[in-house]
Amino acid sequence: MKAEPAAAKVPARRDRQDPLYIRVPLILAGFAIVGILIVVPIVNVFYQALGQGLETYWHNLVDDPDTRSAIWLTLIVAPVSVAANLLFGIAAAWAVTRFQFRGRTLLVTLIDLPFAISPVVAGLMFVLLFGLQGYFGPWLREHGVRIIFALPGLILATTFVTLPFVARELIPVMEAIGPDEETAALSLGASGWQIFWRVTLPNIKWALLYGVILCNARAMGEFGAVYVVSGHIAGQTDTMPLRVQKLFDEYNNPGSFAVASLLTSLALLTLFAKVWLERKTRREMAAGARAGAIDPNALVESPIVANAPVGSDPIAGELVASDLVSPVPVARVPVPHVPVARIPIAAVPVSREIP
Repeated sequence: MKAEPAAAKVPARRDRQDPLYIRVPLILAGFAIVGILIVVPIVNVFYQALGQGLETYWHNLVDDPDTRSAIWLTLIVAPVSVAANLLFGIAAAWAVTRFQFRGRTLLVTLIDLPFAISPVVAGLMFVLLFGLQGYFGPWLREHGVRIIFALPGLILATTFVTLPFVARELIPVMEAIGPDEETAALSLGASGWQIFWRVTLPNIKWALLYGVILCNARAMGEFGAVYVVSGHIAGQTDTMPLRVQKLFDEYNNPGSFAVASLLTSLALLTLFAKVWLERKTRREMAAGARAGAIDPNALVESPIVANAPVGSDPIAGELVASDLVSPVPVARVPVPHVPVARIPIAAVPVSREIP
C-alpha cells in the first residue's frame, strides 16, 4: 500500500518535465554560449599572460613602476568607494523601508540613476562640475583643492557608478523583514545602536555582504567614468583597467595581459565569495525552515533580551528571542511568570433558558 504513492509520483514528475529533445539542445546551447563568451576568453587571458614564463609575468607586474602604481591606486580607490556606498546603502535602505515621506519614490529612482547613465557621461558631468572651467572650478582653484585628474576625482566617479549596489540589495530584504522586530526590541528598552547591531544587522548581514561583493567587483573594473576624470596620467591616475588599455596601445601585450590576469583573478575571487555566500544563505534559510523541529524548551543565551525587564510579557510567560533576531532559531529565554487571576469557568453563572 505504501509503494503505490511513490510509484505514482514518478509519472507525475516526468509529466512536468520538458521532453528530452528540448532539454538537451537548450542545455548544450547554454554551455556553448558560456564557454565561448566567458571560459575561452578567461583561459586566453592567462595563457597570454603566462606565455613567456613566470619570470616575465612577474617582471611585468612588479618591476614596472607605472603598473605598480596602477595596482596600488586601484586597491585604494575600490575600498574607499565600497565603504562610502556601504554607509549610503544602509542609510538609504533604512530611510526607504522604515519611513513614509514625500519624495520616497524619487529617492528610489535617483538611487537607480547610475544604472541608466553611461559611465562616460557620468565622468563628463564631474569634469563639468569640478574641472578648472567647471561650475566649482574657480572656487576649488582658489582654495588649492584638486578633484579632477587626481585621487578624489577617481573615488568620486567610482562611488557614483557603484552607488546602487548595496542599497538595491538591502531594500527588498528590509521590506520583507518589516519593522516588527525592531519595534519589539525598542519596547524592551534597547537603544538605537543596540537595535541596529543586534536586531537589524543580523537580519541583513548576508544581503549587505552580497551588495559589498558586487560593489567591489564593479569598482575594481570601472573604466569609462575613471577614464574621463583621471586624465590617463601614467604613474599617477591610472588604475588597473586604464593600465591594461595603455599597455595594449603600446603593443606591450605580455604586460597588458599580465595586468588583465590580475584583474581576472580578483574577479574570480569575487565569484567564489558570491557562491559561498549564496550557499551560506541557503543553509541558514533551511535551518530557519526547520525551526519548528527544535525543542521549544531548549535555552540558549540571547544577546537581545538578556537585559529584558522582568515581567515584560506577563501573559505569555516567555519571550522568544528568535522572533527578534533572525529567521534562524537563536534562543528561547524564559521570563518569570507573573501570576494572573484566573476565574474558573464553572464558577461563572450562565443563564440558560429552559424550554
